[in-house]
Amino acid sequence: MRPNVDFNEKPFIAIWETTQACDLACVHCRACAQPQRSSDELTTADAKKLVDEIAEMAVPVFVLTGGDPLKRPDIFEIVGYAASRKVRISLTPSATPLLTREAILRLKEAGLARLAVSLDGPTAEIHDAFRKVAGSFQWTMDAVRWAREIGLPVQINTTITRHNFHQIHDVIALLEKLDITLWSVFFLVPTGRGQDIGLLSAEEFEQVFETLYQTAQRSLFDIKSTEAQHYRRYLLQRRTEGRKQESVSGERMPQLASAMTEDGIGRAMGINDGKGFVFISHKGDVFPSGFLPISGGNIRRESLAKIYRESPLFKSLRDTASLKGKCGRCEFREICGGSRARAHAVYGSPYAEEPCCVYQPKRLEQPETVEVACD
Repeated sequence: MRPNVDFNEKPFIAIWETTQACDLACVHCRACAQPQRSSDELTTADAKKLVDEIAEMAVPVFVLTGGDPLKRPDIFEIVGYAASRKVRISLTPSATPLLTREAILRLKEAGLARLAVSLDGPTAEIHDAFRKVAGSFQWTMDAVRWAREIGLPVQINTTITRHNFHQIHDVIALLEKLDITLWSVFFLVPTGRGQDIGLLSAEEFEQVFETLYQTAQRSLFDIKSTEAQHYRRYLLQRRTEGRKQESVSGERMPQLASAMTEDGIGRAMGINDGKGFVFISHKGDVFPSGFLPISGGNIRRESLAKIYRESPLFKSLRDTASLKGKCGRCEFREICGGSRARAHAVYGSPYAEEPCCVYQPKRLEQPETVEVACD
């Protein structure tokens, strides 16, 4: 089930923040995006050099994000260049008037493999309040329809916070009416504008995990979690429960397999911030995650491969012996490890324990931690 990638040599997923410019003002934005582009952004030539490095490292998944990538006039050229280098590209545009039918068609023709758009509520009222721009919900719905009309796979990204926690079933009902490939569920890291939202409690995380698990049994789309590494622990526990039920009843439970795809535990086993995952900022700084603001270097000064492989920060994050608190003594630490970004945001250390996990490890050593409420 582990990805056929040596995380010490290369990431499974690389994300490039093409720009911080965006015409939305989302309440959770880690980048505190603004309408104007920065003069310090990577140039087109820099971007192509980064694509070359991604190609040479054979990184399986390369995502262009922002801000809003469509704020860059050269984004179509960059996508086309990546396709020419056999790099599989996904792109996460903002739902604004820039996201037109024509733009989506140009992206597809340039070689885009997947379009990812955000949906943070089942209604325009809830979604637009989160994105702070009226009409964003409808632009999202239009983008999904236009992409599917031309055969471009669509991913929906949803951020779960206090604003939509009680609407998650309504969001799922809406998604089941759309022809999407993947639902990526992001669990808030309190950084950037997201510091003022308030985390779900550890118990509420478990409630969402159960909802995702149940949805995976029936839905045609895959489900992926972001910054909720302990969802894998939850799935393994559910699989163990299922096997026990099988042994008692004698009936096989084949539906369990459907929950093990994507960031269930399948190909995402062990991936974490800096471990199979790397984030390149609009200025070229290399981070373990877009939500963990500690840089390991800059691609304008040294190669991405060297930073990822040799940076003391990245090497320590890949070593589970660096983990503190209950994450450091947890029997699931190799496949989970907790969100390093959330640990840093809450405790001030990327090696601290996951602050929103209910699980108590079976090992008896006393945890090294600081008590803090998630909400």
